[in-house]
Amino acid sequence: MPDLKTHRRGPGKVHICEAAAAERGFLQINVVNIENNFPISGAKVAITYESDEKPEEIVTTNQSGQTDVLTVSAPPAALSLEKENETRPYSEYRVNVTAPGFEPVNVDGTEVLAGVTAIQPIRMIPLSEAQGAEDSIYIPDHTLYGSYPPKIAEDEIKPVTESGEIVLSRVVVPQTIVVHDGAPSDASAKNYYVPYRDYIKNVASSEIYATWPQATIVANVLAIMSFTLNRVYTEWYRNQGYDFTITSSTAYDHKWIYGRDIFNTISNVVDDIFDSYLSRPGVRQPILTQYCDGRMVSCPGWMTQWGSCSLGEQGYSPIEIIREFYGNNMYINTAEMISGIPASFPGTNLTIGASGSKVRQLQEQLNAIATVYTALPQIAADGIYGPATARAVRMFQSVFGLPETGVVDFATWYRISHIYVGITRIAELNG
Repeated sequence: MPDLKTHRRGPGKVHICEAAAAERGFLQINVVNIENNFPISGAKVAITYESDEKPEEIVTTNQSGQTDVLTVSAPPAALSLEKENETRPYSEYRVNVTAPGFEPVNVDGTEVLAGVTAIQPIRMIPLSEAQGAEDSIYIPDHTLYGSYPPKIAEDEIKPVTESGEIVLSRVVVPQTIVVHDGAPSDASAKNYYVPYRDYIKNVASSEIYATWPQATIVANVLAIMSFTLNRVYTEWYRNQGYDFTITSSTAYDHKWIYGRDIFNTISNVVDDIFDSYLSRPGVRQPILTQYCDGRMVSCPGWMTQWGSCSLGEQGYSPIEIIREFYGNNMYINTAEMISGIPASFPGTNLTIGASGSKVRQLQEQLNAIATVYTALPQIAADGIYGPATARAVRMFQSVFGLPETGVVDFATWYRISHIYVGITRIAELNG
């Protein structure tokens, strides 16, 4: 690995430059307390390239528990767009995090692709709770590069009984997905309770490349969400006597990887459309949209990931990509309910000049979040969306990786709701 040099170019950006690197990727580390998801400021983060022994950079987290965005070396983006390429198209980094009062955390295999931002979450365990706790995370090969079992074919529509007890009567976006980290029959595998959106972002980051065209990313995210919501709607595994929603086995479901990094291009798509799924006329349940890579595995009648990339590059829209593989009678539907939120999106964006109860609710939630994420300013909860509210929204968007518009759109509303619920729930437990 050639020597790396560090340059600072304005606040909030750290650049690690490799003289011979063809391209660069971006990496940010987000550190929270595993008990309450509160940010940990002042954590020391060491980032090491691949198998090097010494870290290229040691940085500390800010008051929001985040490092600066680092610019690091990555293979050319073109490698991740070439179906027949056998060269690994991403760099791997080791991340070590230490903080007073917490167990150290080591992550081996953080993936960085050229031109996009990788976000590595770190959840630290307090020393008092760390007996026998896992503090080392290994991220295996991406599914498009490594070798994984192909999906075992299933019917895309499941037989259900309208008992109203086991099968849901309507499509609901769950607050949490219970992920069994192994094959269904592996009783030794752990179950993890994962927020729905975090689960989708993890799977998509594990199964497609974040450098692909946006329409391709949207199409694949829709397929992942529809498949997942089918498992939720039909209670597929619970009806078989299991205590989980879905598995991390590619033979049965999707590849979910504990502790892996996600990518901003994928994260933003999920935030924009997380209440969507795929339907066929006359079918109530979300469609079990199965797929394969289309290079190592072929799957007639299913979407192929590399094929969806090619169509995206040709200018196909997300629904055109979906219909190219699954047929023209597939359409995008919206869930009837989103679980675990105080109130639904008002239907139109909130911006300067807006007023009313929804604005006041937004301001109250931002103020609650600001008690923990102190980079956010406290604002008057007066129900009037003025410049101060816009500044608070813009700071929230900056901290949580959303486009910094100062406007509360669908994605921002539900991200604020998600963070607010987490903070207030912890406060209630401690009260």
